[in-house]
Amino acid sequence: MKRGQLKISFGMIFSIILIIIFVSFAFYAIKLFLDTSDDMKVGKFFDDIQKDVDKAWRSHESSQEESYALPPKIELVCFADFDSNSKGADKSKLDKLEKAFWGSENLIFYPVGSGDGLDSKNVLHIDLEQTTQTSNPLCLQNVDGKVKMTIKKDFGEKLVTITD
Repeated sequence: MKRGQLKISFGMIFSIILIIIFVSFAFYAIKLFLDTSDDMKVGKFFDDIQKDVDKAWRSHESSQEESYALPPKIELVCFADFDSNSKGADKSKLDKLEKAFWGSENLIFYPVGSGDGLDSKNVLHIDLEQTTQTSNPLCLQNVDGKVKMTIKKDFGEKLVTITD
């Protein structure tokens, strides 16, 4: 027998391989769970913003600042009117946002694709012309996973406006 020779049985090698496979599977399952969590945040954001807009739309007058949770990979939440010209600080983003426009959407995530298939939505009861009057698109920054906006409706108005 030579010095430094190591004897490992077949059962020990097989056990080590199984442990590596189980640990790899555990990390993969955790990653899938975290990705599902991001998708649920996006879905909850769409539900919550529609609920808050509907609540303001039904009232005679309303002004409320809301904060919504989103995954950090979504940098901006933009309200865009594709029937009007681009203007304001984020006007260069309108062409990129149009890739997620399928005909009726007015809310789009930037960068396009960061919503993992849920990149745009048509939020009902929004006065898009008034919302994008000074900036088209109106983009709101996602800071530490939170997006803040003011949902407003003045007395006598029929639709809700969004401001930053």
